Amino acid sequence: MKILTKKYALILVVLVCVAGAAAWQMKRGNGQAAAFQSAQVSRGELLVTINATGTVEPEEVIDVGAQVAGQILTFGKDAKGKPVDYGSMVEAGTVLARIDDSLYAADVAQATAQVQANAAGVERATADLEQLKAKLVQAEREWQRAQKIGPSEAMSQASFDGYQAAWQAAAANVMVGEASIKQARAGLAQAEANLSRSQRNLGLCIIKAPVKGVIIDRRVNIGQTVVASLNAPSLFLIAKDLTRIQVWVAVNEADIGKIKPGLPVSFTVDAFPGETFQGQVGKVRLNAAMTQNVVTYTVEIITDNVSGRLLPYLTANVNFELNRLADALLVPNAALRWTPTADQIAPAVREAYASSEDKKERRDEGQGDKTRQGKNPDKGGKAPVLWVIDGQHLRPIEVRTGQSDGSMTAVEGDGVSEGLTVVTGLAATGTDKPAAASSNPFAPQFPGRNRSGKPQ
Repeated sequence: MKILTKKYALILVVLVCVAGAAAWQMKRGNGQAAAFQSAQVSRGELLVTINATGTVEPEEVIDVGAQVAGQILTFGKDAKGKPVDYGSMVEAGTVLARIDDSLYAADVAQATAQVQANAAGVERATADLEQLKAKLVQAEREWQRAQKIGPSEAMSQASFDGYQAAWQAAAANVMVGEASIKQARAGLAQAEANLSRSQRNLGLCIIKAPVKGVIIDRRVNIGQTVVASLNAPSLFLIAKDLTRIQVWVAVNEADIGKIKPGLPVSFTVDAFPGETFQGQVGKVRLNAAMTQNVVTYTVEIITDNVSGRLLPYLTANVNFELNRLADALLVPNAALRWTPTADQIAPAVREAYASSEDKKERRDEGQGDKTRQGKNPDKGGKAPVLWVIDGQHLRPIEVRTGQSDGSMTAVEGDGVSEGLTVVTGLAATGTDKPAAASSNPFAPQFPGRNRSGKPQ
């Protein structure tokens, strides 16, 4: 009886061992394939872009300032009859604001009085000249009579000389009178110029819109005093036409050579998530800016805003469309970057693959950087390779890479077809443990728990 019991126990142990070995083999065989992350080769459109951030700007902005100093008394009325404010629609010539004009009105009155006084001075100088001309005629006639008589018993020498001197003095007085008229007229012209300037300053107390547009900024309030000295203070900012708007984008110097006028552009704004706007490059400004040793150029993007939805100064996420591939085989960039370990490669191709890689490295070292043209930069100059699952191991497929949009790359090569499953990395298994979580000495400590998070 004891012999049978031992026999059954031995058989049971053998069965348990066999079952455990079979389970281990099955787990090992099935776990090998499941240990990789994979993706499929797809066929579709690839858009090659340059990403940048910019700001929505009105195409033409007019800064309305004040040329005179004074206190803001009132604001004008917009097209709807409301006081001018942010967002008001105004026509060219619309009164925007009025500045206190009492001092300038007094200057105009003073200048007007000065003009009248100078005009009277011209009239007086003209009358004086006529009087001097009459005296000259009289002195000339007396001098002519004196010349006929001459110095004699009828006319003494002193009288003769007196008539001559009187004639000469009268002629000189006429010349003085003519100069006085010129002087009076010059004074009148100066007074009229002062009057014109005073009237101009008085007119500048009324601030008018120079163009038709929308007020996007009002920088003064009623009662505020503006002082115009060397620079005209800014009162209003008017956007001439918000249906035509621009996006100003700062592009890095490494990418600016790819940007050309007319290049199609798409952009989004946070104000309208999920909506894409279209435009094109207008011009590339040549005045580069340097910030923390990074050189950038401002690129102007032209776009329509007929709907008026795009508001000035929104932040735009811009994509410059460099190239568009309509029908290409695409793989994730992760599939081109990832490389397996030697024991994960199928034994049949392991030695051949290692040998070919050694030859390529020696050839690249001998030829320099020329061989790196057309190679995948993530592979350090080696030919790009895709890895596919072959049973419990991986098999390489060499490909030729094309353009990339940053996440997907166009590829070509023998054995590459749509739907092919390629490895992109190692998959996390259930036995993986977040090592850092249990041993982080800086993790917050809760009462009654140790550093591993377990109850003490």
